[in-house]
Amino acid sequence: MNEPEIKVKLSHTIGLKPVVLKELKQLNFQILDEADDSVFIPFSDDVLSKIKHLRGVARAYVVLQSDKYHPMYISNHKSILGSLIDVVIRSNKKSFKSFRINCAGSESSEVRSISKYVQETYDLEEKEEADLKIHIIKPEDIWEIGIQITPRPLSVREYKVVNMSGAMDPTIAHAVNSFCNLDGASSYLNVFSGSATLLIEAGQSFPNLEKLVGFDNDKKHLSLSVQNVKKAGLIKRIEVKEADIFDKPDFGKFDAIASDLPFGMLISKNEDLEKLYKTFVDYCEEKLEPGGRLVVYTSEHELMESILLKSHFRIIQSLHLKLITNANTYLKPKIIVCEFKN
Repeated sequence: MNEPEIKVKLSHTIGLKPVVLKELKQLNFQILDEADDSVFIPFSDDVLSKIKHLRGVARAYVVLQSDKYHPMYISNHKSILGSLIDVVIRSNKKSFKSFRINCAGSESSEVRSISKYVQETYDLEEKEEADLKIHIIKPEDIWEIGIQITPRPLSVREYKVVNMSGAMDPTIAHAVNSFCNLDGASSYLNVFSGSATLLIEAGQSFPNLEKLVGFDNDKKHLSLSVQNVKKAGLIKRIEVKEADIFDKPDFGKFDAIASDLPFGMLISKNEDLEKLYKTFVDYCEEKLEPGGRLVVYTSEHELMESILLKSHFRIIQSLHLKLITNANTYLKPKIIVCEFKN
């Protein structure tokens, strides 16, 4: 009987599958299988180098799947895990100094045996915050052993100087921008620009954009956004301004407008969210070029949709996402894609 072949597992935010599949197909990746939060593609060394540049994928793993790959079997056949570790570290050994095994029964003799093997064979220290992340799990009806191919998730971008509380996940920012029709655009506005994630993702993916502008009324956000923009090497292309949406700042007209709309804890206690969203939609009607796209991201999507229905915008697509918070609760925001009604 043939042993299972190594596959690459690409994990993403639930709801972003259409964006991830589109990105993979544009790069001519073959799709082997799909799940709610992941896509599987064939493994090769060439694939490993390419997937490090994917923008919609949160994490990438090399995996083996089999009914028999439970912890006891792996503890008796450690070379199976070793084959995956070799794949991950052979081209970048210096990046991996520690490891962690995610597995039910982590203190069992079988898992401790596997841990000792990794320590002694690869000279790695076992740590909670580790570079080499190993998992032995049974997500559905089959066992999976896997290793994250990079020490940090793909969603952790190098331009992030500091992670601002409530900052937008870069993979979601990429998804928002992917609906803005930026291939044929020359100008892009980011309202409520925060730490500039949307702006930077747009600037890095679309060199054709000549005018990249964002504004926010929070000085701390603006200071952080400038640091991130500098780190991304885009300080000559991206402008971030201090401005308040209620003052209707005039930066010209734009081919695309995108926004991570304030909601929940990110707005002032006394702020009228309906008034804020209505003002935002009115502003976008004035500043968007004919035929342009408005794409927003918010958890208050029912309120936003009710306002859009009374506007000159038409909702042409929406994506329901599902995010787990630090408190193990779920957020269920939406990406809403709009264009002017004819």
